[in-house]
Amino acid sequence: MIIRPAHDLDAGEMAALLREIIAIGGTTALTGEVSRDDILGWMSTPRDGAAWHVAETEEGEILGFQYIRPNADLPPEAVNIATFAKPGRQGLGIGSRLFEATRKVAKDLGYTWINADIRADNESGLAYYQSRGFEDYGRIEGYRMADGRVVDKILKRLDL
Repeated sequence: MIIRPAHDLDAGEMAALLREIIAIGGTTALTGEVSRDDILGWMSTPRDGAAWHVAETEEGEILGFQYIRPNADLPPEAVNIATFAKPGRQGLGIGSRLFEATRKVAKDLGYTWINADIRADNESGLAYYQSRGFEDYGRIEGYRMADGRVVDKILKRLDL
């Protein structure tokens, strides 16, 4: 498995992976279609303080991706994280390897902590971040997703 910074040419495959996760349901607060252009927009705004990584096979198939981006709801010393692994390929160390790269770049960018907002019903996501050392520090009750569904979110934090 190769971990490397994501680039614009990855956006189409990343969008396809994300659409697959959204279609299965239950693990992301994202709903609806996600296009290559959506991913490109997310990757480019805001560029300062953000970092995107992909995990891929030797043949170039993207197995997952992870990013950190500043969030206006967080203090400037904190950054948001999101992680996505190809369905059926979880448990292969994709998330662990991505997080090694992300944690390093978060420190290099000067952040002192990483924030993760995880749906309360996303057991695998909660376990993933817990296993990386994230600790609960808050909860958002009644979060309304774009499709109208309402879920709670667990706020987790990792001090760097």
